[in-house]
Amino acid sequence: MKKKLKIFTLITVLVSAAIFLIHIINRILLYLSTANPSLHDLNGQYYDWRFGRLYYEKHGEGSPILLVHDMTASSSSYEWHLLVDELSKTHTVYVLDLLGCGRSDKPNLAYTSFLYVQMITDFIKHHVNAPCDVMACGSSSAFILATAANDNDIIGQIVLINPESIVELAKIPTKRTKALRLLINLPIIGTLLYNIFHSKTSIGNEFRNHYFSNIRNIKDYDIECYCEAAHIEKAHSKYLFSSIMGRYINLNILPFVGKIDNSIFIAVGSNLPEGIAIAEQYKEFIPSAEIIRLEKSKHLPHLENPKLFLAQLNFILETENNKRERAEAE
Repeated sequence: MKKKLKIFTLITVLVSAAIFLIHIINRILLYLSTANPSLHDLNGQYYDWRFGRLYYEKHGEGSPILLVHDMTASSSSYEWHLLVDELSKTHTVYVLDLLGCGRSDKPNLAYTSFLYVQMITDFIKHHVNAPCDVMACGSSSAFILATAANDNDIIGQIVLINPESIVELAKIPTKRTKALRLLINLPIIGTLLYNIFHSKTSIGNEFRNHYFSNIRNIKDYDIECYCEAAHIEKAHSKYLFSSIMGRYINLNILPFVGKIDNSIFIAVGSNLPEGIAIAEQYKEFIPSAEIIRLEKSKHLPHLENPKLFLAQLNFILETENNKRERAEAE
């Protein structure tokens, strides 16, 4: 009996020590990720939305355009910072950190696609106060299409940059993905897993393998900003990450596409192997959509080659605005 008690005590001590060690590792990783703040909110404001405060910035004057970043736990409106100055010369530019991302609040809840559709709808109605053009990247593209389908009066032209595959978006949560979400949400072990997936090394690999076409274009500062965005507010973006891994933010867009009559452009990085195939998927269901091939880029052309991206974008916006003005004159 005494031997069993000693073994149990030893196991308890070892488990407690391991948990304490993991806790210390998490604290160190959090400190290293946020020790030199790169994301500033000097020009930012906060929108007190029903589920938390949303950080946003407003720049320039002219017809409004909303920039919506990719849907990852390390994403933020920093993604657009190289476009803002140029776009704000002719537009009122709104850049927004979605809930769970960047400098916005990161509540512990199940993040769903419909949460983001409602969030974007409310932000446009309460802060833009006018129909606006929208640019969105990656998985966030689905939110914009659903928003336009639900309330066509608030969105004008739509530019989707490397949108997520329609097939992937249609996948629903399973027992396995739900269990994974619960694991990531655990206080210590889950936080360690989150920190591993969002370490500076992991984010750097994502830039090299998926985000940028030319690794020489990658700046350490970009990686630091993404790493910081993932760890602001004690790494509570893990709740968003767990919902992403659990497929809670997936959104089958097929029921919405028939309701959309907006001008839609799909911008694809030429060096992203699956990009053109995904764009063709969208065009199959939205025949009026136009595909734009962006040379020398992968998933984030607006961060890797902003001048090339802006040149193509300005042509699109000017052409469509001229068409709109002619139609109104007639």
